Amino acid sequence: MCGRFVSTTTPQDLVELFAVTRWSPVESLAPSWNVAPTDGVWTVLERVDHDTGELTRRLRPVRWGLVPSWSKDPGAGARMINARAETVHEKPAFRSAFAKRRCVLPADGYYEWVQVPATADRKAYKQPYFLHPRAGGPLVMAGLYEFWRDHSVPEDDPAAWLTTATIITTNATDAAGRVHDRMPLTIDPGDLDAWLDPEHTDPAELRRLLHTPGGEELAVRSVSTAVNSVRNNGATLLDAVPDPVGHGD
Repeated sequence: MCGRFVSTTTPQDLVELFAVTRWSPVESLAPSWNVAPTDGVWTVLERVDHDTGELTRRLRPVRWGLVPSWSKDPGAGARMINARAETVHEKPAFRSAFAKRRCVLPADGYYEWVQVPATADRKAYKQPYFLHPRAGGPLVMAGLYEFWRDHSVPEDDPAAWLTTATIITTNATDAAGRVHDRMPLTIDPGDLDAWLDPEHTDPAELRRLLHTPGGEELAVRSVSTAVNSVRNNGATLLDAVPDPVGHGD
């Protein structure tokens, strides 16, 4: 799974990296070294402009944890931070978004945990690892986004609408498999246009884009257990610490 990640690339750099044609500087997110469920996250997506009919590529902040449009309340999103690539096209919570509302979530890397057993002088604990592209650059994590309407608020009120997203996961490969059996599915650069295109709706064709992760070789290092608390943030969370079980590089 992917339950925490790091996002520090500036929106200006994301606009350039992904050839974004629409982004408002008013929409801003602070860099985070400990992005957690229900936090705001950057997404890159494509929408048709209602006024011009033009397809635009947008950089947009949304809440992490997908809330289906039919959900009675937005609290369900905290449980839908991930969608499995194997079943995303058929699950009721995700299948509509899979057909029409796909995105990518850029990340510096993500965290996973390994259970370390107790010893005579230490309690059992979970050791965090940071996984990131060895060559640098962002992970381009495949995602879905959805709109949820609060019917207690007038439709023309911006507060009536909540936009949320989920990250698609797949079987772990390469170094990621040493730490956890699942990992975010990254979109290959050659598949990005097709993945984001909302007019591309054929489920079979879309599923072909969910092949093995996009090719980044991942580096793995053990980091401080400070990341275990969502209250902690800052670049020091990425500092390497001695690896107690030998899963890092």
